[in-house]
Amino acid sequence: MRLLEAHNITKTFPGVKALEDVDIEIEEGKIHGIIGENGAGKSTLVKILTGVYQADQGKVQITGENADNNIKLFEKISYVPQELDLFNQMTVAENLFMPFEKTGFTGMVVDKKRLYKEAIPWLNKFKIDVLPDDYVKNISVSNQQLLQVARAVVNEYFEVLILDEPTTSLTQKDTECLFKIVKQLRDEKKAIIFISHKLDEIFQICDDITVLRNGKKVGYSLAENVDQDWIVKKMSGRNIDQDYVYRPERKSNEVVLKVENLSGPGFSKIGFELYKGEILGFSGLVGAGRSEIMQTIFGFLPAFSGNITVEGKKWKFSNTNFSVNNGLFYLPEERKNQGILPVLSVKDNIGISLIDQIKKGIIISSKKEKKIVSQVVKSYNIKTPSITKQIKFLSGGNQQKTIIGRVMACNPKVLIFDEPTKGIDVGTKTDIYKIMKELAERGISIILVSSELEELMKCSNRIITIYEGEMMGKFETKTTDKSTIINSIIGDRVN
Repeated sequence: MRLLEAHNITKTFPGVKALEDVDIEIEEGKIHGIIGENGAGKSTLVKILTGVYQADQGKVQITGENADNNIKLFEKISYVPQELDLFNQMTVAENLFMPFEKTGFTGMVVDKKRLYKEAIPWLNKFKIDVLPDDYVKNISVSNQQLLQVARAVVNEYFEVLILDEPTTSLTQKDTECLFKIVKQLRDEKKAIIFISHKLDEIFQICDDITVLRNGKKVGYSLAENVDQDWIVKKMSGRNIDQDYVYRPERKSNEVVLKVENLSGPGFSKIGFELYKGEILGFSGLVGAGRSEIMQTIFGFLPAFSGNITVEGKKWKFSNTNFSVNNGLFYLPEERKNQGILPVLSVKDNIGISLIDQIKKGIIISSKKEKKIVSQVVKSYNIKTPSITKQIKFLSGGNQQKTIIGRVMACNPKVLIFDEPTKGIDVGTKTDIYKIMKELAERGISIILVSSELEELMKCSNRIITIYEGEMMGKFETKTTDKSTIINSIIGDRVN
């Protein structure tokens, strides 16, 4: 039985045709993968399937009925967004059962004792290791992500579950737990839409696959009948060598950044050297302390002890302005919350770093700003209809390229990339890898923090492993196999 159907869906926004004549059918007891590059139309399609947008043409049917004539049918669709969308100042149990009218809690007053009691089996099922009365703001990102999925499943009306990049913030163990639950839901005759840029996950869990490109459906197949190369070619329109290595050729033994016995929030006694023109990878499980180390070096978090020098110059702790003024930049993992100014244009997001270059006295030269910004957009192949477009409307990959372009306008010496390809499709990932390699070969030193070991092996000259805030090992990528790195990130101290 088809629980969800969309036929001939077309949706146009000013200057952009987001979807054109798209068909999709989601059957009960099936996990349907939807994949495509950033900007392919996935988000727009999901918003139409959940009733947020109405299609310009075409129709949506839910359990055989026309949803355009009965919006209550959309209550049968549960959606888990890619970004965290929880109430931080409320408890785990309150978040789990909201909205209360869809989870069996009716009346003017909610019985909190009952709320907490009924939350426990759900927390156990999803392996969420927190208490029902814990505040969401105090639990880990991984647990928050699992809580979002649990909340969608608690909805007593749902027949179709849509998961949008659900594993981005999950550990391998949490991912395995999630997949087990998703397969149980499939066995219970629910329908699941699984959206991911991780091709291995698509093949691990999906029964069939739909591929979108430039707002059009360009491919459909049973997962068992195709391979990764088929998906990549369909979604990008080009052949991409997934085995290609983007590791720069390090030509200098000059130490640019030296960290000695650094301790801070969640980590201790970290020491390493970063050479000019190299990419140094940091590997570890989610929550191992990698981001905290980088944010402490940058000056966003306080250092408890230790020393840092850049080009032999003693570093100031807890001072991000000092870092930026001396050529060290941090590109955060959460780019939408920490990396961009969402309501401002592409021009403003880049131009904010150009003030010294485009001002004369107290006057800003709009002509000069436009010229430099346009050159950045061209140099980094940022896909935007106009530099005046609000950056929040760009795909994740093009937002990331904008951030890189902005930083490069400041002549950096050291760049710290924290999960730079999170939520980015395989084609745009390749673009980011090329950019990092080109920057390193121009003499810029790069630290690459990534949860994807394949990414680190492709791009890094060396890899440092972190486990529970401690450094486990340092490895030359060329001469180290994946299994050695994996053993190290789960606590096997090698050297």
